Amino acid sequence: MAQKKAKISERKQDVLNRLQAFGKNIYNQLEEGQFPSVTMPSRSTENITYDEAVRQYVLGEKSVGRSTRNIRHIKPFTQLAWVALFSNELTSHRKTSTLRDVYYSAQAYEMTFQDQQESNNIITDLETLTGFAREDFNIFPEERSAIFGDIDVGYTVPGYEGKTVNLTSHPDGVLIGPAITSADFIKTSADKVIAIEKGALFTRFIEENVHNKHKSLLISCGGQAPRQTRSFIRRLHDELGLPVYILTDGDPWGMHIAQVIISGSANAAHLRDLNTPDAVWSGVWASDIIDYKLPTDPLDEVDIKRLYELQKDPRYQNDPVWQREIKVFLKIKRKTELEAFSRYGLTYIVDEYLPAKLEQKAKAGKGTKKK
Repeated sequence: MAQKKAKISERKQDVLNRLQAFGKNIYNQLEEGQFPSVTMPSRSTENITYDEAVRQYVLGEKSVGRSTRNIRHIKPFTQLAWVALFSNELTSHRKTSTLRDVYYSAQAYEMTFQDQQESNNIITDLETLTGFAREDFNIFPEERSAIFGDIDVGYTVPGYEGKTVNLTSHPDGVLIGPAITSADFIKTSADKVIAIEKGALFTRFIEENVHNKHKSLLISCGGQAPRQTRSFIRRLHDELGLPVYILTDGDPWGMHIAQVIISGSANAAHLRDLNTPDAVWSGVWASDIIDYKLPTDPLDEVDIKRLYELQKDPRYQNDPVWQREIKVFLKIKRKTELEAFSRYGLTYIVDEYLPAKLEQKAKAGKGTKKK
């Protein structure tokens, strides 16, 4: 634990050093009579490629510059400098903020953003410039994911250092916020992680004691899992050696929710360790619609267009399961939801479907727990 705390402290210092280096560079350029400028990797789609070695999207070698010599660059350059200043304050004082809070805090400094999206984009620029995620600056989105299961964690946030909690402590699950994502893992009886797209099924799994029946940590993704949740899933896999299984609705959007957990997103190509390459999409597959005779709705034009896009996406071309299921979706032109299994009774998905899927993937040898 002492070694881990030392690593956390070292990472925090690296973050501060990178932020302060940006500020020092501005001062040095002014001292030398230059217009302050900055260069960072380009986040344009033309500069994003899928890297087979790390199994995620990464940025290429193209870069973009901002110079105060250009009047159009002055505002975004100043906004970037302010976000760096604010992030330095948060990191130095171990305070946290939300994306929304940053937007409003800027007004106290008379630093204006047209809207929160503009503020968010500048925060992403700072990530690209420094190589650190906004979570490293203690800036988080609003929590909408949760975890439930037999794992003891130790808090590291100010005022709670050394306190421990078991994540079965609340029947609704525990929000995956800054305190949980930065906590130490002490012990667990779980031998797997089950990430679930929808909160309703997450609640059903808790009610049906899935965490004990299948020795699992349950995670509610709340739709597309937020970045801090994806990072947390990666920690559970890497630090505890837990295989990760993903359950989503049976449609192209559910497929993509699973794929982002596995292979990352193009929007976060400038970051690492947000994806879990060995995670497994366990369903609902298009072939499950046929095999289980599930209630369905027709795919609309947007769904079909999305399937053709996924078919060409390099992330879907490494595993025949993905290509097979896309073809089945296009053939049957139907989609379904996780709740569709309720046609066979409220507990069917727990008693029949989930065990079948876990056994299927266990035989395929996907992931093992560290001894």
